Amino acid sequence: MLAISRHVRALCGPAAFPISTLPLALAAALFAVNVADAQDRVGETVTVETATGTQTVPHDPQTIVVYDLATLDTLDALGVDVAAAPAAPYPDYLSKYAGDDVEKVGSLFEADLEAVAALEPDLIITGGRSASQTEALSQVAPTIDMTVDQDDFLDSALARARALGTIFDKQALVDQRIARLTSSIAEVKTRAAGQGKGLIVLTTSNRMSAFGPGSRFGILHGAFGLPPADTGLDTSNHGEAVSFEYIARTNPDWLFVIDRDAAIGQGSAAAMLENELVENTKAWKSGHVVYLDPATWYLSSAGLTALQRNVDQLSEAFAKAE
Repeated sequence: MLAISRHVRALCGPAAFPISTLPLALAAALFAVNVADAQDRVGETVTVETATGTQTVPHDPQTIVVYDLATLDTLDALGVDVAAAPAAPYPDYLSKYAGDDVEKVGSLFEADLEAVAALEPDLIITGGRSASQTEALSQVAPTIDMTVDQDDFLDSALARARALGTIFDKQALVDQRIARLTSSIAEVKTRAAGQGKGLIVLTTSNRMSAFGPGSRFGILHGAFGLPPADTGLDTSNHGEAVSFEYIARTNPDWLFVIDRDAAIGQGSAAAMLENELVENTKAWKSGHVVYLDPATWYLSSAGLTALQRNVDQLSEAFAKAE
């Protein structure tokens, strides 16, 4: 928090007037001061598309707080430093954000507004699991929600990357990464042609969910080109609960597995698929069961690095089957 917030704290003490309980009018005033102060420090502004519409934000902000793992993935790929991030499970390639060098400001689901305010950030970025925190964080500093549209996952993810490139003056590098990714996607679609139909399941504890077109993992069937083994699956965020009998009945040519437990560091649930019903499917008998990188698919799937890794893993799997 900036000038007004420091004055309020000086009068009331740091714990006497939490940001989250500020009256709406005062919160709005504090936000206006913070936006102006951020612009004074950073200079120019830029206008970008976000999940909630067009927003004007500081250009090349210097102190950034990020609550979205996909955004962290992309900013890491672009060489943009981040001042603070949430306490969360991170993919190995983003492990530096889990360490002490990057300040922790709450979790993905509950922001520590006091810790954020103390940093006096120029920009806060939310998205996905942290999108619900956007309004509260907007009381502290300019905040944008970079959640990806699940109905148009790839194009939306690339639009978010381009917006970040505009904010941080990294447009050329974003274009290079997208060009490489686009070429890789064309290659994987070519390799997927004629490979049959696929089913993607997420395992956690002793439960399974299946995901089809239009779901959070539907990019497999849309942008990456593998026809779905089941076109009628629920497109909700948690997929559709399924059984071993369902997998046997669907009998996919390819079975793709995301182990949620492994992604969040709680062991592994993928071994539950090793049973007679699943082992009699075409996918299992053909050696077409692919254990997808759980971190890049479950945690940071819309980031530039995660997208590239996911495409490369699929391309390698299809190439082995040619």
